[in-house]
Amino acid sequence: MLGAMTTPAQDAPLDPEDQKLITLARSTRARNGVPEGAAVRDETGRTYVAGTVALDSLNLSALRTAVAMAVASGASSLEAAAVVTAADTAADADLSAVRDLGGNGTPVLVAGPDAAVKARITA
Repeated sequence: MLGAMTTPAQDAPLDPEDQKLITLARSTRARNGVPEGAAVRDETGRTYVAGTVALDSLNLSALRTAVAMAVASGASSLEAAAVVTAADTAADADLSAVRDLGGNGTPVLVAGPDAAVKARITA
């Protein structure tokens, strides 16, 4: 992962706003029956939530979709992001999308379907 730094998930308790991102991502994943759910928080505190998009003509991860929704809604930066997935980490392309909008150092939480945080990544 270029430019990304991962720290152990158990290092510090979650901020309530970060826990909210995980809760929103988890509920979207479950409600839509998709492999991943994601949520991002912009510079004003607004949240954008998305699930995996898998169409014949368009495939986007949940995190890239959430970033795209933020951009399409006028966000100019990100404070944080979260993805709920069975994977142990976020894909490089997902971290790049977060970095494109949020800049270097934007925190990304990776949680399992049970909402347990598996990784804290700095994009």
